[in-house]
Amino acid sequence: MAKRMIVAAMVFAMPTLATAREQLRIVGSSTVFPFVAAAAEQFGRAGKFRTPIVEATGTGGGIKMFCEGIGDGYADMANASRTIKASEIELCAKHGITSITELRIGYDGIVLANARTSAAYPLTLRTLFLALAREVPRGGKLIANPYKSWREIDPKLPDATIEVYGPPPSSGTRDAFVELVMEEGCKQVEEMKSIEPDEKKRKHHCAAMREDGVFVEAGEDDNLIVQKLINNPNALGVFGYSFLEGNAATVKANSIDGVFPTYDAIESGDYHVARSLYVYVKNAHADKVAGLREFVREITSDAATGADGYLVMKKGLLPLNDTEHASMKKVAAELTPLKP
Repeated sequence: MAKRMIVAAMVFAMPTLATAREQLRIVGSSTVFPFVAAAAEQFGRAGKFRTPIVEATGTGGGIKMFCEGIGDGYADMANASRTIKASEIELCAKHGITSITELRIGYDGIVLANARTSAAYPLTLRTLFLALAREVPRGGKLIANPYKSWREIDPKLPDATIEVYGPPPSSGTRDAFVELVMEEGCKQVEEMKSIEPDEKKRKHHCAAMREDGVFVEAGEDDNLIVQKLINNPNALGVFGYSFLEGNAATVKANSIDGVFPTYDAIESGDYHVARSLYVYVKNAHADKVAGLREFVREITSDAATGADGYLVMKKGLLPLNDTEHASMKKVAAELTPLKP
């Protein structure tokens, strides 16, 4: 699995946090990584504290590391492109981590992109479900997905082989894609309800992705997906809007249900494939790791994540509204624990 960090090496010399560690360690989502890494660099340039170490390990992997324990060898914060799961809160509690602060720092859209030189794909949630689901309805029952070409599903689409590169199950982007695309698209396929009337079982079928080589798990590194799109003009890739912005010279987004993922469309809610981005804080480390409280205030400050903040203006983060942002600043200042 590819992994990025803004500090190349780490040395943990002390077995406990009896004495304050001088450098924050932050793990988690590759989608949230560029925002928190930029804030870490800004924080380090201020000169009072060392630049935090930020690693892109994926949401699931990052939260697992975050929940491993309290002490010098464990992460202080975890970035996530989805909310923390109840099972993850339980895992944290098993290792003595019972006070966690949840910070929502902004929004990001999920895009279906391809190379700028490729054809446009006017997609719908229904089409995406039928293209990528492990099983689809036919003749009153569910069968293994037989679709090979986009045009087999929708005559408006190119006559090209269905091939989509996306994140693995450990990724928050994958979780959000399943919830916002697969499950919502499934609801638009009426036969699913008659074939499987039990809602819980139907949801399981809706969420199951193809494993026949059509949907290709490309790891946590979105740069790898972009390279594959450049080399394969028929392929589509799944990643965050903010990453699209940074690679606009080589890839482009496709519309979903007639709406393109633009800044305004995501912020207004017109583009429905969007999610919130989070940072989780281990409160037991607040007074044991130099700069933790200060960094939490930095990443929720007006200067960073406000409407005109540097993460918004320079990195493409979609900001919270003024009321939500003010609420997060208060949560950050007080390190308000997340309620189970």
